[in-house]
Amino acid sequence: MDTQKNYGASHSEIDATVYMNFMKSHCCYDTIPTSCKLVIFDTTLQVKKAFFALVANGLRAAPLWDNKLQRFVGMLTITDFINILHRYYKSPMVQIYELESHKIETWRDVYLQYSNHFLISISPEASLFDAVYSLLKYKIHRLPVIDPASGNVLHILTHKRILKFLHIFRGMVPKPQFIQRQIQELGIGTFRNIATVQQTATLYHALSIFVERRVSALPVVDKQGKVVALYSRFDVINLAAQKTYGNLDMTMLEAVQRRRCFVEGVIKCYPDETLETVIDRIVKAEVHRLVLVDRADVVRGIVSLSDLLQAMVLTPAGIDGLSS
Repeated sequence: MDTQKNYGASHSEIDATVYMNFMKSHCCYDTIPTSCKLVIFDTTLQVKKAFFALVANGLRAAPLWDNKLQRFVGMLTITDFINILHRYYKSPMVQIYELESHKIETWRDVYLQYSNHFLISISPEASLFDAVYSLLKYKIHRLPVIDPASGNVLHILTHKRILKFLHIFRGMVPKPQFIQRQIQELGIGTFRNIATVQQTATLYHALSIFVERRVSALPVVDKQGKVVALYSRFDVINLAAQKTYGNLDMTMLEAVQRRRCFVEGVIKCYPDETLETVIDRIVKAEVHRLVLVDRADVVRGIVSLSDLLQAMVLTPAGIDGLSS
């Protein structure tokens, strides 16, 4: 009987480490597509032009090249756009001078006074396990893959790309038992102190939540707490495309209705659904998170790509990347 118990325990341990071992056995280079778009900004470029270029190319971030230092020094992301709007916006009647005139290097000088940012990157030979750890530990959404020999950026690695890579090769990986369990049972996701925004609140208030809570999307809710839309950081960059960033006093309902671009939509999940169902849904919908709701559509939590990668890859290794 003791032998059977020991076998069961070891089999369970092997079962739990399937995805972790998959990530450790593949390198970042494996995930790089044969053809992809990569835009790089010089730090002397005007901030406004850079954000317009992100919109025009359908991108969320770009590596920054410092010609004086002759190296990559960071990333320009939608977070920068949000921080600029939040820091300098006064009213619809006052032009945001800093957005109109600042160069990227000027903004970085201002921003870096308040934060200790440095370029976090990874080599193409590093394992996907290391990539997942870096993404979660440093709470970043973009990880440049830099060739150590040439110093060139080869690709920008994301949570979505890594999970999709795993999903593509899932037929080669034994299906672990734990993905048949319910997400509420596994405790995957954020269930307390959920950041939401009322549909009657202003867009500037939503930006304040993005800055203060460091979340990537906000469920827009009605008075009953029912989710009516999802407003993400990516939606904010489209204010540049529509040139509507001068009026952040509009309501969230209006901001949601003004979106003309691709809208991620509210892709939901329920506490009693299995981890496998949630993974399939988030990969097929190509979204960054699911809104966890009850049967009345009241928001009960958020299940993000970070939550899934933590549970599938880092937790079996005894690492809690989300709270580090």
